[in-house]
Amino acid sequence: MTMCTRIGSISLIFAALSLAACGGGGGGGASRPPTYTIGGMLSGLAAGQQVVLQDNQTDSLTLIADGAFTFKTAVAANGGYSVSVATQPTGQTCTIANATGTVAMADVTTVTVVCAALPKYAYVVNNGDNTVSQYTIGAAGELTPMAVATVATGTSPQSVTVDPTSRYVYVSNKSDNTVSQYTIAADGSLTPMMPATVATGVAPWAVAVDPKGAFAYVLDGSDRTISQFTIGAGGALTPITPATVPTGIKPWGITIDPAGHYAYVGNMSDNTVSQYSIAASGALTPLNPATVISGTGPTGIAVDPMSRYAYVANLSDNTVSQYSIGMDGALASQSPATAGTGVQPVYIAVDPTGTNAYVANNSLEGAGTISQFKVGAGGLLTPMPIATIATGKGPAWIALDPAGQYAYVVNITDNTVSQFSVLADGSLVPLSIATVQTGTKPFVIALVR
Repeated sequence: MTMCTRIGSISLIFAALSLAACGGGGGGGASRPPTYTIGGMLSGLAAGQQVVLQDNQTDSLTLIADGAFTFKTAVAANGGYSVSVATQPTGQTCTIANATGTVAMADVTTVTVVCAALPKYAYVVNNGDNTVSQYTIGAAGELTPMAVATVATGTSPQSVTVDPTSRYVYVSNKSDNTVSQYTIAADGSLTPMMPATVATGVAPWAVAVDPKGAFAYVLDGSDRTISQFTIGAGGALTPITPATVPTGIKPWGITIDPAGHYAYVGNMSDNTVSQYSIAASGALTPLNPATVISGTGPTGIAVDPMSRYAYVANLSDNTVSQYSIGMDGALASQSPATAGTGVQPVYIAVDPTGTNAYVANNSLEGAGTISQFKVGAGGLLTPMPIATIATGKGPAWIALDPAGQYAYVVNITDNTVSQFSVLADGSLVPLSIATVQTGTKPFVIALVR
């Protein structure tokens, strides 16, 4: 290398260093602020459908399948984001959880979009007149009795359950130890199967169906057992071997986690929750330990959509027990172990996004209430700013539609169903037609998509 070449190289290096010291030339010394992406997870979108999302009303994103998503436009630290549905899929409604917030020093991945078919039909079991009331569900969420308003059940029906495929309905009949089984016609009306009933244990109280629609479980209140069934191709129930498994004393509520791996039963008279694993055959096996302690008089029980948390309404001490669910399905009490409710909480429901929870408070006299909660990041319940909302007399059950837009509360004392829409903040507001009539002593409502 010649001396001239070396001098030229040194000059170039010095010039580059001088530019870097001045901010890269034209940069004025200011570095570009970091930006972060906005995204989350979509679930429930029907095949062949699409949903269009927007962030901050400008950045549009079209999704055609379930899974993770990320918007194109990044947002600077401390900037805001607001995700909304610009175009709903045909025949479905998509709702969003964790839709708004401020960007910290990390990508946002917690926006949750859940799509579900609009509900079409509803069924209410009437304990006092041995019937099921059947309704169509309008575009605004309102219930309208079908032309044939009721169908017959067995004696003293206690619960009604729809299978996940929306083809079959099952009703537990406490006083004749049977489950009535029905097919759902194209117009939503119920038709008894052949045979119309199957035998259970003594005093069947509640029925649960696993998320795949393969198995059904019936709580036998007097036997302290769960009767176990497979669901055949035509919806008929056939006992599993073994036909029953034991529970605690006076089993009241049963639920199966959304993943279909575990079952939980609230035992009203010994203040416990029984916990089971579900085998490939559908048979239940008690976990170790077989039970966990609850509050006093556990009744209704619910699991969040992600199978992370479980909640039990405790009728006699006006609380909800709150648990985390371990990798093996076992429940572990949260801290605090309970959240306060209204008087005589009897049933609890969690919305499809897992961000809101609602408790039906049966009350001792007069109108009942619904306690409204937000579900925190760790699963703990926090009362909403409006902590309760009034219902009819004697609310015994609450159900949410699959899209989380509407809530229905069965009032056993005044023979009505209270109807609510769910606002963006999760709070309930009565529909323009606040209630509809049922049969005598309605107890449970089930919805069909």
